[in-house]
Amino acid sequence: MYLRAEEAIKDEKGADKLTAGGDVVSACRSVGISDATYYNWRKWFGGMGCPQLSELKNLEKETARIRKIVAGFYLEKLIQKKSLNQVKPRA
Repeated sequence: MYLRAEEAIKDEKGADKLTAGGDVVSACRSVGISDATYYNWRKWFGGMGCPQLSELKNLEKETARIRKIVAGFYLEKLIQKKSLNQVKPRA
């Protein structure tokens, strides 16, 4: 049974069975996933192969890292504003 789409695509037999164009339900059963999982993967990943999926995964990691950095800067800015307001209250 596959837990991630990458595993199903990397397994050549599974990818061949799913892309053979036959009965989707029986192909999914033989690979070990539900047909709903297959349709979700197809909606999310389209016709991507392994290189595109690994690039997508790397981009998602990079995006998460950048979001953490931006959140840290934002928190620092809020802390500085708050400390400036306490030192010099507005009249």
